[in-house]
Amino acid sequence: MSDLSHGDTGGPHGGDADQAAVNALRSAVMRLGRRLKHQRVDESLSPTEMSVLGTLARSGSATPGELARREHVQPPSMTRIVALLEAKGLVRLEPHPDDRRQKVVSRTEQAEAMLEESRRKRNAWLTELADGLDEDEWEKLRAAAPVLEKLAHL
Repeated sequence: MSDLSHGDTGGPHGGDADQAAVNALRSAVMRLGRRLKHQRVDESLSPTEMSVLGTLARSGSATPGELARREHVQPPSMTRIVALLEAKGLVRLEPHPDDRRQKVVSRTEQAEAMLEESRRKRNAWLTELADGLDEDEWEKLRAAAPVLEKLAHL
């Protein structure tokens, strides 16, 4: 029987305690993520549409192909998402500066305002939730935040 059958990932963190921590982290992140998704400002936008707007906010303008890669969706799906966002006045398409066959997707001021309101609402919800933590738990959360951020971008 191989070590992998016992949950060993082959990496430096494959022991039972590490696997239990990974399992707890996965479960907690998924639950928290689902709860955060319910703290939406605009119910007419899908989570994918919100994610695309968030990507544009973080990374700046991009072609639909670049957005598809970043969002892990097929290019035709991204074309539909961009068309929906454009119809809602949340993105605009402009000619690519170097390639006339391409378009560049940018968020509008309306999207920026909506994203800001969404961040405010979600931050307020998380702050209220975290008010139930004691000082030791808050300290652990402060220390864990950069690590979680790194994991989110790997």
